[in-house]
Amino acid sequence: MSTLSGKTAIVTGGSRGIGLAIARRLVTSDVKVVITGTKEKPLQDALRQLGALAIAQAANVRKYEDVERAFAAAASHFGGVDILINNAGVGVFTPVADMSVEQWHDVIDTNLTGVFYCCKAVLPYLRRRGGGWIINISSLAGKNAFPEAAAYCASKSGLNAFSESLMQEVRHDGIRVAYVMPGSVNTNFGGHQTAGADWKLSPDDVAEVVVDLLEHPARSLPSRVEIRPAKPPKKG
Repeated sequence: MSTLSGKTAIVTGGSRGIGLAIARRLVTSDVKVVITGTKEKPLQDALRQLGALAIAQAANVRKYEDVERAFAAAASHFGGVDILINNAGVGVFTPVADMSVEQWHDVIDTNLTGVFYCCKAVLPYLRRRGGGWIINISSLAGKNAFPEAAAYCASKSGLNAFSESLMQEVRHDGIRVAYVMPGSVNTNFGGHQTAGADWKLSPDDVAEVVVDLLEHPARSLPSRVEIRPAKPPKKG
């Protein structure tokens, strides 16, 4: 039996892509899962895949009142929270000169401020349990900036620093914090899903890394993981 059996996890952005893959993998480890998202239909579609161990809460991580409500409902339904996976994210890929103020806020408020909201909301529940896990899904873009992705790269770079600071604040409470930095993943994120991209990571690859972290022995803390395609196309 998995060491995670019977625990409760919240996965933000859990109705599709990497988030849904993580939720599926957790359910196979007998974890009770709460997925959040902003749209009801994708949430219900995801629940049909996840089965009886999962529930859904419609919530926008950009709104703290939504996060508080969803997390309180999760804790009430399952009796507490042990794990938070901050996966919800958006990407806008356009030159700074063409980026609207609204697009900037959409990216930063979701990818960075939303993570702060979720961490702040979950910490009392984790402390009540005597510890737990927070895993933030970042990106290699947080350390390797590229053109036409200024907001996205800035949000992920900020997320990395936030994760490292939080990790040091709560480690003595038994709360472990890590961030996972995937490279190219074959999803429709940012409109980037392409045919013939078998060389890219799959969402299931990222989910496997997340569960490996959660099952890691408590005596040590792998606080940052980079995961990239093994054989990307050769340049030139």
